[in-house]
Amino acid sequence: MDKKVFSGSIESLRSTERVKHLEVQRVVELCLENNTIQKMLDVGTGSGVFAEVFRGYGIKVSGVDPHPEMLNFAREYVPDGDFRQGAAEQLPYPDRSFDLVFMGVVLHETNDPLKALKESRRVSQNRVCILEWPYQSQSFGPPLAHRLKPEFLEELFHLAGFEDWQTTELDATILYRLNLSTK
Repeated sequence: MDKKVFSGSIESLRSTERVKHLEVQRVVELCLENNTIQKMLDVGTGSGVFAEVFRGYGIKVSGVDPHPEMLNFAREYVPDGDFRQGAAEQLPYPDRSFDLVFMGVVLHETNDPLKALKESRRVSQNRVCILEWPYQSQSFGPPLAHRLKPEFLEELFHLAGFEDWQTTELDATILYRLNLSTK
């Protein structure tokens, strides 16, 4: 099994401590800021923690995860969501299907982060938001060796075709809001 992939219990993805570290409500609000979002895709949805909060804003939610058991768990919390098995590097949706594509602490787990970013850009028509762990040792989250350096991420953003983004440092994570060019 790939050591970068989350291997804890599904229930731990919804632990009070983890939700607090991820600042789920604040992250969702920042993703929605200055945008009209009707449809969103949660890439690496896991147990649907973020999908559930996005749904609470009346947004039509879809989610992708490579693990069927994760999708079953997410469906319990977002029964009207469209959850599909799939990888971040090959999203099972047509071009420009979503107003927002969200990747919550999952890019560092992908086998090909550049391809995952290109796929997210392909299926979005407005914005892609990437929540990641900072490149520093913390008592929670993945080990430092699995975290992505900011300069590496910025290079990936450029290579994936993004020219405009905002970076927001949160208490335990960093949110990147990548906007698609209106050209």
